Amino acid sequence: MWPKWGKISRNDSSTAAAVVPSNPATPSFKDIHSLLGEEDDTGSAGAVRRKKASVFHRVRIATAALRTWRSLPSLAMSQSEDKRIVVYYTSLRVVRKTFEDCRVVRSILRGYRVAVDERDLTMDSAFLTELKGLLGRRQLSLPRVFIGGRYIGGSEEIRQLHESGELKLYIVGAPPAAASACEACGGVRFLLCSSCNGSRKCYTEKGGFRTCGSCNENGLVRCPDCCTPIV
Repeated sequence: MWPKWGKISRNDSSTAAAVVPSNPATPSFKDIHSLLGEEDDTGSAGAVRRKKASVFHRVRIATAALRTWRSLPSLAMSQSEDKRIVVYYTSLRVVRKTFEDCRVVRSILRGYRVAVDERDLTMDSAFLTELKGLLGRRQLSLPRVFIGGRYIGGSEEIRQLHESGELKLYIVGAPPAAASACEACGGVRFLLCSSCNGSRKCYTEKGGFRTCGSCNENGLVRCPDCCTPIV
């Protein structure tokens, strides 16, 4: 059964201390009620402070990226290609997050209406070898973006720079996007190999069938009208 209610003597300081907490930092019902009120009030000053802190965090990250821009690995480009934008990505949907990150980054860059050299690692494994040589890493996540010969980052960095407005500083002076898709490849950027017609096998009377040396592992060659050569 429940114990009987007893009276607390005013002179019994030990009993009073056991019932009434002496630590002022101990939360009471009033304190909890006030905290809940602050969380429920979306228009309060606390929400404004949290919003400002989030914006400040994004700007701080973008500023840090700008400071480290000069120390990042670069591509070998001529003076006429100082602002060329190169994106390494994949069109495979096997890993959904990677595919979505690539799609978002390509969409952001296309929104600025500038020419983007999109290098799909699925279409040509030489892009993967090239990217590993540039970054010096064996394990790489996609996408990876280079602007003006400098490595900018992946999807998270591009999103943050885009939201803070700093991405415009990188692409100033970049060549504009073409008004229409390439007539030769239709914007695919690859063509069937003319030597083997995509079969990767060539026949000669002297040596018989041999592997075609003019195309990649998929029997494709880069479109000469709209694609720049591999660095």
